[in-house]
Amino acid sequence: MLKTKSVSAKNFFEKSSKKILIAEDRKNYLLKIAETIAKEYAKNEVVNLTFICSQNSRRSQLAQVWGFFAASYFKLNILSFSGGIEITSFNRSTIKTLQKAGFYFQLSDFSHQNPKYEISFDGTKKHIIGYSKLIEHPENPSNFIAITTCTNVDTNCACIGASYCFQLPIEDPKRSDGTLLQEERYMEINKQISGEIYFIFNEVRQKLKLTSLLNGQYI
Repeated sequence: MLKTKSVSAKNFFEKSSKKILIAEDRKNYLLKIAETIAKEYAKNEVVNLTFICSQNSRRSQLAQVWGFFAASYFKLNILSFSGGIEITSFNRSTIKTLQKAGFYFQLSDFSHQNPKYEISFDGTKKHIIGYSKLIEHPENPSNFIAITTCTNVDTNCACIGASYCFQLPIEDPKRSDGTLLQEERYMEINKQISGEIYFIFNEVRQKLKLTSLLNGQYI
């Protein structure tokens, strides 16, 4: 098992949510995403989120992992997936920064080019499989809300089949590869994504609670 844990995912998640600074226009966009997810959830009692970036190596993987954690944290039936428009591999620096945030990586299928990992955290018996794959991979759902995380994805291509498509650009930590700031930059992006996922899922939870109260139910 690949294990380099210094904090729990729960503590990291909560601290990121308190420390993150979100610009007003971006916050409004996150609220729009949350509103859409909540509406779909109210109709279907489940939502599939597919996070997309070109290589499915860094940002989309971070978002999928934190989406997986957030669903457990907020007790929501939201399933997170990821994909790209080309296949590379789950970047090692991405894995390392997630390990430092409290996640466990178990190598489940070794490949020099694109190994697969079982990803989990304390307090759950569930796991997700992390590796680089195309958006249309059979393991990804055909009915989903797409959230693209980089600026160079062909949105028309990335969002084929999506019921909704949101562009949420995040700076690529790849730019820091090979520099003295590499580890720090990956952690900054990790915290940003964690904090924004918290914001979205918390808003979904609140909106669902409000809807339930208006309907005389409890969630």
